[in-house]
Amino acid sequence: MHEMTLKDEWDRLDSQTRQWLLDNPGCVTVPRTVAAMVSQNSAGHVEVDGHGQMLLSREDQDFIREKGMDVGAHRPA
Repeated sequence: MHEMTLKDEWDRLDSQTRQWLLDNPGCVTVPRTVAAMVSQNSAGHVEVDGHGQMLLSREDQDFIREKGMDVGAHRPA
């Protein structure tokens, strides 16, 4: 079974889900509504807790922060 990483799945995620992740870069737990969207668009297995929330790995958190910096660098001041 392939464990999902956001880096691998980023291009499959819809723009609303990507934007939520970018707007919440310090989040360790993704709410079930967002986790469901990630799961729906993911090719890998998305692990959720008993409440349907997804825990982000350190790798996922770092990836979101890096993506946020990349996006921020391209926004007009």
